[in-house]
Amino acid sequence: MGPTKDPDPTLGYLTRTETEVKLPRPTRVKNKSSAPIQITAEQILREARERQEAEIRPPKQKITDLTELADYRLRKRREFEGLIRRVRWKESVWIKYASWEESQKDFNRARSVWERCLEVHKGNHTLWLKYAEVEMKNKFINHARNVWDRAVSIFPRVDQLWYKYIHMEEMLGNVAGARQIFERWMNWHPDERCWLTYIKFELLYNEVGRARLIFERFLQDYLTVTAWIRYAKFEMKNGEIARSRNCYERAVDLLAADDNFEQLLVAFAEFEERCKETERARCIYKFTLDHIPKGCADNLYRKFVSFEKQYGDKEGIEHAIVGKRRFQYEEEIKKNPLNYDSWFDYVRLEETVGNKERIRVVYELAISNVPPAAEKRYWQRYIYLWINYALYEELDAQDMERTRDV
Repeated sequence: MGPTKDPDPTLGYLTRTETEVKLPRPTRVKNKSSAPIQITAEQILREARERQEAEIRPPKQKITDLTELADYRLRKRREFEGLIRRVRWKESVWIKYASWEESQKDFNRARSVWERCLEVHKGNHTLWLKYAEVEMKNKFINHARNVWDRAVSIFPRVDQLWYKYIHMEEMLGNVAGARQIFERWMNWHPDERCWLTYIKFELLYNEVGRARLIFERFLQDYLTVTAWIRYAKFEMKNGEIARSRNCYERAVDLLAADDNFEQLLVAFAEFEERCKETERARCIYKFTLDHIPKGCADNLYRKFVSFEKQYGDKEGIEHAIVGKRRFQYEEEIKKNPLNYDSWFDYVRLEETVGNKERIRVVYELAISNVPPAAEKRYWQRYIYLWINYALYEELDAQDMERTRDV
């Protein structure tokens, strides 16, 4: 290789390998004092808005003859068809197109647009609603019926379609037609609210017998405590006390294993209470207290005590209060069987009642809970249970043989 030549001194900043671009030196601000007139960003935006030129709008056209009207319609239809070709998935374009045809009083074309729209958007029930409402608004009743019939056949689980269809027939005074639609709807076994709407519809026209038959069908689909209570209240409202009582009795037979059985019995007791059948109500309350779990009886005891205070004698009130306190002690003992203070309170309660067999049962249950460790602090209260048991048998029960056994 030959000798390396030095770079041309005229290039100054050029090297052998690359050419470096020198950045211009920043200009120094000579005068840093503020300007006499300050301009804010808000002023700049306001001036830009004020100096903005007015929007150019096409002039309003006034159609004077049929030829111009035909040209206008042809142009608008071409615009809509072009939009549909580009964005046929957009529902708003179809709705605008159909609404424009409706504004031109060309209802056949508007229906054609709606039908094409429904072919594209088959799963959208809202479009069926809008289509039917357009027919109703323009008083094409038979066309509207046709749309509703097709809609409820395609979407039988959409309650809104059924409601709107029935409302239209009611507004037209076609009660028989509305009833037929309800029957078609009930064949699909809808939810509870729909059945109650049908019953309310019949009651609106004073068809109590029809409403009763609908209730019976409704209970076949929804065998629940709430449904039976609603049926009994319906009969009570119509003055059918015997029928209402029969409803409660049937429900008690059918729903004995239901989780909400207590709710049914309380409603039954309150019904008898309203009918001034206090003895019946008392029997129902006592039956309920004997047959439901103790953990579910807190509210029931409260209602029973309130009932006895209102209708019962002194003995009945005391019995209700004792039952409530007994329930409280049993709950405390269930949580902590080694809480001997609760056992003492429970025994005293039973001793005030005076039922010897029950007192002995409580004592036996109490002494069966032996302390867990052989320490004096655990056994101190427990031993007093035995002492009290022996004293009860000797002094109160006067049974010396049982005292010796204790």
